[in-house]
Amino acid sequence: MTTVVPTRPVRAVSPAGLTTDRPTRSERRAGRLLTAPFLVIYLLFLVGPLLVGVVLSFFNTTTVKSGLGDFVGLSNYHDVLTDSLFWESMWHSVLFTLLTTPPLVILALGVAVLASRIRRGRLFYRIAFFVPYVVPSSVVTLIFLWMYTPQIGLLPKLFDAVGLPVPDFIGSTSGGWTAVVLMTVWWTFGFNFVLYTAAIQDVPADVYEAAAIDGASPWQQIRHITVPLLGRTTSLVLILQILASLKVFDQIYQLLGGGPDQSTRPVIEYIYDTGFTAYRGGYGAAATMVYFVIIVAISAAWYGLRRRRATGSTA
Repeated sequence: MTTVVPTRPVRAVSPAGLTTDRPTRSERRAGRLLTAPFLVIYLLFLVGPLLVGVVLSFFNTTTVKSGLGDFVGLSNYHDVLTDSLFWESMWHSVLFTLLTTPPLVILALGVAVLASRIRRGRLFYRIAFFVPYVVPSSVVTLIFLWMYTPQIGLLPKLFDAVGLPVPDFIGSTSGGWTAVVLMTVWWTFGFNFVLYTAAIQDVPADVYEAAAIDGASPWQQIRHITVPLLGRTTSLVLILQILASLKVFDQIYQLLGGGPDQSTRPVIEYIYDTGFTAYRGGYGAAATMVYFVIIVAISAAWYGLRRRRATGSTA
């Protein structure tokens, strides 16, 4: 009678003497098949348009005629870099980022901390705070446009009720920025709220119990435990919010149309106007590439800073 001895899969040994499980050929094939749909979509809808935009930026392409047009080399890039309207719209995007990023980060953190300490109805509050984020931008714009309408809007009536002068939310530059910032904060802070909520759930309950035994108040626990342990999440939320705010288009275009007198027009709306209203496709592509390089530079700077901090903490 023969005895069958079960065999274990062979593990590769690394040069350092540690055993590592390497994927088999079938596992690698399955991995490639599973990632193939995403890779195809990524190439078709992200890498493909990017390459087309690079090519168009070297031609005087117009959106009312077929074909690339004449080759102009770096002329479009020169025009973009010397165009004051492009840099003015870039400043509007930066200003919007400066106005929206602090409240969207601080408010999301504060609400997430408060929601995590609610014992009853916690799920309801989490859903309620996140629901506005999934509402389409056009619907949100219509709601706030009604709220900002003079004489009949909710906010003008509230200002009248307390005896304060009613801001011109639609017809003035300062009122327009106030209107779009309020709408954006209400609409989008739910995404950051979810990120903070998930991070708070990973904080061990034993830490809070030990702090409570030592006599720490709830505010001291939030200040000395919750906030420091959410440092990496805050860094992630901050860079994601900066990149999202720099790409603002929908709410400003739908609510203000870049007005009054283009005083709130962000850079993406400027690219849209030059490419599809002025029909300068090549110039619009060059402006897009310049803006793309700026976004990549910001992302690379953040990645380098995070890597330097990680290296310094492990040293």
